[in-house]
Amino acid sequence: MVVLNKIYTKTGDFGETALGNGARVAKHSMRVTAYGTVDEVNATVGLARLHASDETDEALSRIQNDLFDLGADLCRPDMEKDAEAEYSPLRMTDNQVARLEAEIDVMNAVLEPLRSFILPGGSDLAAYLHLCRTVSRRAERLSVELATMESVNPAAVKYLNRLSDWFFVAARMANNAGKDDVLWVPGANR
Repeated sequence: MVVLNKIYTKTGDFGETALGNGARVAKHSMRVTAYGTVDEVNATVGLARLHASDETDEALSRIQNDLFDLGADLCRPDMEKDAEAEYSPLRMTDNQVARLEAEIDVMNAVLEPLRSFILPGGSDLAAYLHLCRTVSRRAERLSVELATMESVNPAAVKYLNRLSDWFFVAARMANNAGKDDVLWVPGANR
């Protein structure tokens, strides 16, 4: 259980922070950048929830919880040492990825196929979901880059990949099931 009695600790005053295994690293390390960007995704989801219906809000609430799981996963390096840890580290699972896929399939079943790229926007909720999508894509790119240097749970990367797809499809749903999507018109302003 997490207990936060004191919010500031002064341990990061010189540009370092602690990872989940206690190791200290530079605050600009790729691992910190990756899980920090996951935190940004979570904050954008909070904004989207301000405009969501009950059903969408419940789904976004599940996603926010998953994003904390994902941050916990990414802040804990050395997956190969999980069995030696004092307690079992929290890791993303393929079940969380599968849940996103199932939710995408349900939403996508009522949408007409796209015949053009769409511009981020439309309803307030759709605009915020597109923001969530783009920040989650950045988190995915950073996690993939991290995986070229250090061990990263493959389910974490898969989750981020599906999550951006989820946000895209949910944004279309928020635009009157795609009927109010803002379509890209190539070369319209030449």
